[in-house]
Amino acid sequence: MRQRFGRKTKTTARTLSLLAVMCLVAAEQTIAQPQITVSGNITMSITTGVAGGLPTPAVNTTITLSYRRQNAISKITVGTSCPGQSFTLKVLATSVTDGTGAPEVNLVNGMPATDFITNIPVKVNPGAKTCTLQYTASATFAQGNSTEDGDDVHTVTYTILAQ
Repeated sequence: MRQRFGRKTKTTARTLSLLAVMCLVAAEQTIAQPQITVSGNITMSITTGVAGGLPTPAVNTTITLSYRRQNAISKITVGTSCPGQSFTLKVLATSVTDGTGAPEVNLVNGMPATDFITNIPVKVNPGAKTCTLQYTASATFAQGNSTEDGDDVHTVTYTILAQ
């Protein structure tokens, strides 16, 4: 599953655009049903800015992460790969139905897996639990622009494992 993020910023002097492709890589599965899934594909564009100021970040809350409780208290981690990353992409879990969402995570190329949702209780009843993924794409003039530097392409990995 891939999610696309493109960011374009138009200001009086420059144009910034970024593209991030997100891909779900689930934890190893031992049963037929997926343990974790991401629903939705999006492209994010930064299209506004304030004259004399920075581009306005783009925020998207249309993606859903679904996960199943495990046989032990669990957590979900997040990491990213984005060779040549020039711009900023962050993710936050909101409306978490089971477990505790971490503060907003800055997705940086090569980062180690970072706790994203922790304290997911042991499974008692069937059914997927969910949260909304809030992605924030931002750029500064100092970071350059995608016309000169190319788009950012992220592969983001969510993994569920015992805590």
